[in-house]
Amino acid sequence: MEINELSKKAHEIALEKGFWEKKRPISECLMLIVTEVAEACEADRMGDFDNFKEEIADTYIRLADLCGQLNIDIEDAIVTKMLKNKERPRLHGKNY
Repeated sequence: MEINELSKKAHEIALEKGFWEKKRPISECLMLIVTEVAEACEADRMGDFDNFKEEIADTYIRLADLCGQLNIDIEDAIVTKMLKNKERPRLHGKNY
C-alpha cells in the first residue's frame, strides 16, 4: 500500500470510529502524535520492544489520519523534502 493510500485508510477508520465527529484543531492532532511518540519512548525505557513497535505504528497512524483529514499529498511532500535535505550541508550546518 502506498503512503497516500495508508493516509486515506487511516482517516477512513478514524472517521468510522467517531474521531472526527467534531472538527479537531490541528494543534490537538499534533499533540496526540506527540503523545504516541512519548508512549514509544516509555516503552523503550521499559525495554518493551513489542509495545515500542505498536506505539511507533500509532504515531504513523495519527500522522496518516491528519494527512487524510487535510488532504495532504504526503508522498509528494516527503520526496520534495528529501530532495531539499539532500542538498543541505552536513548536519544541516549545525553541531549535532
